[in-house]
Amino acid sequence: MHSYSTSVKGTINGVSNMSKREMRGIKEGLRVIVTAGAAGIGRAIAETFVDRGAKVFICDLDDTALAEMAKACPEIGRFRADVADQAQVDAFFDVALADLGGLDVLVNNAGIAGPTAPIDEMSPDDWRRTVDINLNSHFYCLRRAVPPLKESGNGAIINLSSVAGRLGFAMRTPYAATKWGIVGLTESLSKELGPFGIRVNCLQPGMVEGDRINRVISARAEATGKAFDTVEQDMLSNVSLRRTVSGQDIAEMAVFLCTPMGANVSGQALSICAGVENI
Repeated sequence: MHSYSTSVKGTINGVSNMSKREMRGIKEGLRVIVTAGAAGIGRAIAETFVDRGAKVFICDLDDTALAEMAKACPEIGRFRADVADQAQVDAFFDVALADLGGLDVLVNNAGIAGPTAPIDEMSPDDWRRTVDINLNSHFYCLRRAVPPLKESGNGAIINLSSVAGRLGFAMRTPYAATKWGIVGLTESLSKELGPFGIRVNCLQPGMVEGDRINRVISARAEATGKAFDTVEQDMLSNVSLRRTVSGQDIAEMAVFLCTPMGANVSGQALSICAGVENI
């Protein structure tokens, strides 16, 4: 696997021999794991990597989504796993690493919205489930991914945070706490793994169009007694571009970070959010 390491002068090795197309693209056959990759942002990321020539393996807990993914993109490897369960994560990585023959990129995408409620009315079980899926799962995956990433020569980790990882989020405290935690995890790992040539970044999506944001809006509407449309407009009024983003927007940034053009980006929390100012 070709390494996109840098010289003392900061130029990419071999850049003079690379075409502009090669500079913008990922290495053919790049080996990628995406958690929760059968729907939403995860599916957009998995399919975009495959479209650019990568070999991808995903896990998900949604049987229907996995079946749909098998029909739409049969070349993507699939495994049913709850990433909040360490044993299931280990089983997933055993299969995925054997199929891929190693690993170049881990995309820690799994996450849930968690409860919408005041902190004093929140169920401890709901809190724990949010932390288990949104944060603990990242650890379970990382401990298995880092050894083969060290062998890659072009390793990259992309963790999914959220704009809630840079802004406070009333009535969504477990979600925000985990997304802030992912930023700290990312920055710490970039320092720890940088000497091994592994780049570590996190992405912070804003309002991503689709079923998930609709569920979030519905939950807030119910909790506040407002109409769905009112809540949606209130949320968009805090976005400078006054619009949502797409899963494809997130996928394009993930792929960019794995191209030679992203070779010197590490330790960053990158917002793809159309300019979310408040939530």
